[in-house]
Amino acid sequence: MNPLRSMNGRMVAFWQTLGPRALPFADAATPDLPLGRLMRLSMFQWSIGMAAVLLTGTLNRVMIVELGVPTSLVALVVAIPLLVAPFRALIGHKSDTYRSLLGWRRVPYIWMGTLLQFGGLAIMPFALLLLQSQTTGPEWAGPAGACLAFLLTGLGMHMAQTAGLALATDLAAEETRPRVVALMYVMLLVGMLGASLVFAWLLSDFSPKTLIQVVQGAAVATVYINIVCLWKQEPRNPQFTRPDRQTPSFLEAFRVYRQDKGTLRLLVAVALGSAGFAMQDVLLEPYGGEVLKLSVSQTTLLTAIWTFGTLLGFAYAARALARGWNMYRLAGLGLLIGVCGFSAIVFSEPLQAANLFRAGTLLIGAGGGLFAVCTLLAAMALADRSDNGFAIGAWGAVQATAIGLALAAGGLVRDAVNALVPAGGVEAALHAPAAGYGVVYHIEIALLFGSLVAIGPLVSRHRPAARTGSVQFGLADLPG
Repeated sequence: MNPLRSMNGRMVAFWQTLGPRALPFADAATPDLPLGRLMRLSMFQWSIGMAAVLLTGTLNRVMIVELGVPTSLVALVVAIPLLVAPFRALIGHKSDTYRSLLGWRRVPYIWMGTLLQFGGLAIMPFALLLLQSQTTGPEWAGPAGACLAFLLTGLGMHMAQTAGLALATDLAAEETRPRVVALMYVMLLVGMLGASLVFAWLLSDFSPKTLIQVVQGAAVATVYINIVCLWKQEPRNPQFTRPDRQTPSFLEAFRVYRQDKGTLRLLVAVALGSAGFAMQDVLLEPYGGEVLKLSVSQTTLLTAIWTFGTLLGFAYAARALARGWNMYRLAGLGLLIGVCGFSAIVFSEPLQAANLFRAGTLLIGAGGGLFAVCTLLAAMALADRSDNGFAIGAWGAVQATAIGLALAAGGLVRDAVNALVPAGGVEAALHAPAAGYGVVYHIEIALLFGSLVAIGPLVSRHRPAARTGSVQFGLADLPG
């Protein structure tokens, strides 16, 4: 009987430990923030991912192909949400210093962002249909309606995400914060992947009525998801939000934030690294089709490969940071992985190696995910001198602005270079269309090296306790 009881005890112990070992991010939970509540909190990233897929993917194609809207006008409309990105620091500061008798700081801003997303998505299909075939009213009504819809949606996304990440940082314990941040980004990718599959299925038989139903359904889903996300999450603390308390102005908070000499260096590294990883976002699939002659189905898989690589980067970042690794060191590792990925893509053209191209795409996703998580955590570490909302908002403002400018620059550089070089045969050393893509990829490699130089001296700011057998990475030896 004793051996059987001992076996039962071992089985119980195994099942008790299976959750943290087998479930991703299960060890991010704490008694104060259990796994169910943490997963529910991260659901606001689903609504952000769903809106991102609509704005930059589904509606982008629908406007150009099905509705026949000029490409230049589509590019202008889609770029409008980027105009809000520099204000993320202000949004974060306002949530830090919010005055209310209810005792909430983050919830009002997440809710306001939700309502703005809902309003933008609710009027968006009608604005697009008016933009396509306007028969009455002034000519500017269609473009103005589309711009308003995209502006409201973009502003709501930035507001909800900034305040949501700040709330997650407020609630997470310091030792589990790396895992929580990685989980937030995984949920964003899950939301984007799920939304893209659902939208592709619903819009397979396109009609104006279907477009209205899908976009307005996304508006309703945004409100529902964020209500579930926010329910009983932020504890009320009237002391934090009492109307008579003294709060610093935005300029005062900014001065405090940048007192640390490493702050500006970190933001420069974020800008260069984010631009370096993002410039190719709209060029990967065309590169595979034009240069490597891949089919539509083969290039479509590139998004899945990139997403899988990004998830690997997030998972590795969470595991390494939870073990005490240096966040700046890991960010530098992500940059080096990105350099290897872009190098693989550059060499795939002369070698006509499609698998090398796919491997490069995987590495770009992994390096970008590792870099994003680690630099966000580095920005959060600066919150000791400011506050979570301002620190996250400043990081998000720099990252989103750099990504937007890089996306636009990537297409312009590619077209300009291809216009200057001949579309030639195999004997040409530099010929279109590969030349334009190659120049963009080399610029991205240079940007990643620039970010590596900027972030190198910051490694000494965080030195975890030495452990036997720990892996040493030589980024700390860069001249500081």
